[in-house]
Amino acid sequence: MTTYDERASLADLTTTAGRVHRSVEGVIEGKPEVVRLALTVLLAEGHLLIEDVPGVGKTMLAKALARSIDCSVRRIQFTPDLLPSDITGVSVYDQQQQDFEFKPGAIFAQIVIGDEINRASPKTQSALLESMEERQVTMDGQTYELPIPFMVVATQNPVEMEGTYPLPEAQRDRFMARVSIGYPSPAAELRMLDVHGGASPLDVLRPVAHAHEIVKLTEAVRAVHVAEAVRRYTVDLVAATRSHPDLRLGASPRATLHLLRAAKAAAAMAGREFALPDDVQSLAVAVLAHRLLPTAQAQLNRRTAEQVVLEIVQRTPVPDPSAPQWRQAARGQQPPGARGL
Repeated sequence: MTTYDERASLADLTTTAGRVHRSVEGVIEGKPEVVRLALTVLLAEGHLLIEDVPGVGKTMLAKALARSIDCSVRRIQFTPDLLPSDITGVSVYDQQQQDFEFKPGAIFAQIVIGDEINRASPKTQSALLESMEERQVTMDGQTYELPIPFMVVATQNPVEMEGTYPLPEAQRDRFMARVSIGYPSPAAELRMLDVHGGASPLDVLRPVAHAHEIVKLTEAVRAVHVAEAVRRYTVDLVAATRSHPDLRLGASPRATLHLLRAAKAAAAMAGREFALPDDVQSLAVAVLAHRLLPTAQAQLNRRTAEQVVLEIVQRTPVPDPSAPQWRQAARGQQPPGARGL
């Protein structure tokens, strides 16, 4: 049975997430679904890749999310001359101590904003791999833990490809989700002129949540129950990408784990202690599409990875909602053995 403390944690989660959502949405006009996805990735302990054309607010979204939470924030401007040591840190010889001293790099922050990540060389991009997956940095045989919570919010421009280095598959696979902000509606753009015309709203943005609150909320997300049928449904969706004729590279097992974690975060933000197939479906494109590689024939036919994922979602059988476990969930009960799943 659900305990009182767990119910209180869930209430705290929805309240705090609502405050952060309103704070960020005050900066990013007319894009509530984009802000919600960014919060979902944060609570699911993932990393976010923001990919879109210049001027739509990619960096603004990353900064607004960072400033809405009382966390340490570092911004890295990725350029071709950026070195791996600029990110991870470097060991410097101290003549007084007669020993090497480690000087932490920009990655040692709770929220790291990587601006135009695809402008750095592959060697520099690879400096993020260990940090994003294991939340640690290894330098000269020593391992240094990164602070928690830890989230990388990276931006890239898919249009200006001159002088850029496309992210390799291993790097893209580290990002839990990819989001495109898109152009605002005319009404939202008009409101933007009123709000942003005089001064940047980032100048007056203040934290509405603390780092320790976010840590507690991520623990509450971990406790969200996922039924066996939903876990099998998640696996079926990801497995379908590995045999689809329009894809030469499907999603990895890490993608399955990320999709499940994101679904749990979405369920918690909706005030539920259990995840539904709808949570998995709503996040499938954001979590899976950037990991897939279409075949040459699919590209000639203008078939995108997003279209393939939507097709897979439509064709994959959804768990039967009349099963006993769904009736228990509808009454607000956790099925037996739910804790810790």
